[in-house]
Amino acid sequence: MTSFPNQLDLGIKHAAPAFSPVILPGPQIESSPVSEPKGVVYTKSWVVNLILDLADYLPNKDLATISVVEPSSGGGAFLIPLVRRLLTSLALHGRPLSEAYSAIRAYEIDSLVAERTISLIVKELIDWGAKPKEAQLIARSWVTFGDYLLESPTSSSANVVIGNPPYIRYDDIPPQLFARYRSLYPTMVGRSDIYVGFIEAGIRQLTPNGVLAFICADRWMRSSYGAALRSLISSEYGVEVVIEMHEAPSFEDDVAAYPSIIVIRRAAQKDVILATAGKAAGPIPGEGSLASSVKDLASGLLGSLNGFRASGTNRWYRGKDPWPWLDPHKLKLLQELEEHFDPLEDLNTGTKIGIGVATGADSIYITKDTELVEIDRLLPLAMSGDTKTGILKWSNHYLINPWEKEQGLIDLESYPQMKAYLNNHKLDLMRRSIAKQKPRDWYRTIDRVNHDLTSMQKLYFQDMKLVSNPTLDRGETYPHHNLYFVTSDAWDLEILGGLLLSQVAQLFIEAYCTKLRGGTLRFQAQYLRRIRVPNPAEIQPNVASQLIEAFRSRDAQAATLAALVAYGIDDKSSLLAC
Repeated sequence: MTSFPNQLDLGIKHAAPAFSPVILPGPQIESSPVSEPKGVVYTKSWVVNLILDLADYLPNKDLATISVVEPSSGGGAFLIPLVRRLLTSLALHGRPLSEAYSAIRAYEIDSLVAERTISLIVKELIDWGAKPKEAQLIARSWVTFGDYLLESPTSSSANVVIGNPPYIRYDDIPPQLFARYRSLYPTMVGRSDIYVGFIEAGIRQLTPNGVLAFICADRWMRSSYGAALRSLISSEYGVEVVIEMHEAPSFEDDVAAYPSIIVIRRAAQKDVILATAGKAAGPIPGEGSLASSVKDLASGLLGSLNGFRASGTNRWYRGKDPWPWLDPHKLKLLQELEEHFDPLEDLNTGTKIGIGVATGADSIYITKDTELVEIDRLLPLAMSGDTKTGILKWSNHYLINPWEKEQGLIDLESYPQMKAYLNNHKLDLMRRSIAKQKPRDWYRTIDRVNHDLTSMQKLYFQDMKLVSNPTLDRGETYPHHNLYFVTSDAWDLEILGGLLLSQVAQLFIEAYCTKLRGGTLRFQAQYLRRIRVPNPAEIQPNVASQLIEAFRSRDAQAATLAALVAYGIDDKSSLLAC
């Protein structure tokens, strides 16, 4: 068996936390019975029980007739509660242990961890009343030392696939092994993390109406490498529950894995429960079911639930479209806006979104020295820092521009200063991939310059910001590569700037972008294109004036209040809550 690093972020295995007996009486499990490899993460028992309940793996059901797979069992964080529920079910339904030999299949890639987990199960079985020999036999029938991704295609179907799949970055998997995974799981495209393969393997293994319930990193829901998996899910399966757990105390150690609970059924798409678990999330007092409480909260039967917000929706996303994420109530508002308004980039209004010029050698092509080359080869260049305050403050940077307005690259012989300057840097410029592809054009920038763009009014967006910060350029500069821009034939850009300054517009960015640490948002073209806006001709004059004033004064709150009117949003709490 090929071995590889498997202890990153959520980790491929979970040593069992100190469970108090939830279903069966019995001894507690040591949280770390032996020395653990660095990076092992302990899943808290309340999260495990929530997921088991959401999967409807309940001891009052005849669990001996339900086949369950745990793809990366580790030290038993999910497996031991599964066993306890199964044993309780056997007792309730009067079944002998011998009828449960095929009820559980767990996979563990580390043989030492697999043996330790088997010993924990043996102890559970003996405490339940099994004889040692029978306990050994059945424990070894339940736990397999092997790689789930390699063995799943030849395994029998399962009613339930459950657990916490590993979170292993592309670069940490041996290339040959990753190639084998990709040949088995076509959704593992690009720089896909390994949990994408686990989700695909799990849902493909489900019987009709079978259910997969995982807690894992959720970036695949919005990233490009998750597009194929999202498409597969929408074609044959239904999403039932999504619970964002980014701030919830889900693990014994702090991890930066951005996890969510996802429940997917092999059935037609129906209503979806959406929830967010915050820092105060945890088990509910008494014997009640947290899963039932979350469902009641989503349906409105429960007024509040400590640490949770939840809502239901009858809309879900099809094909490769990203699955946006927001507070559940805000997500409902987002879906309504997407249904009723057109995208920001629109042929009807002549509104376009783009990115500034990439040079491949900024230290050579960007300067403040106005005497370095001929003056007509210097193009005023707006840098990211020039937009920091929301008012454009040009920092006197220029692009050394090798492009004619209409005829491609300049003839260097016509510009002796520029020729001498670029020749001094020719070796460095030739090292760029664009120069290797087109050696005759060795002095070109990666992107062509659109000279008409300089004189156009445009809104600039800095890529990484905590809040939306559209900045107006009145046709004075050209954008650098780390600035995105919006131009329009129909919009007054100050009115549009007011809309894009508002929390309504920011809602779309928050929903679709992959956030950085500290909550920093990405205002890239792909996310700006997700913004929906009203028809500019239908915005009332008084509202337009309010948006202009808010934009000029950089008053995001005033912009939001005006935007609510422009969009016809009556329930302000949907947007301003949280």
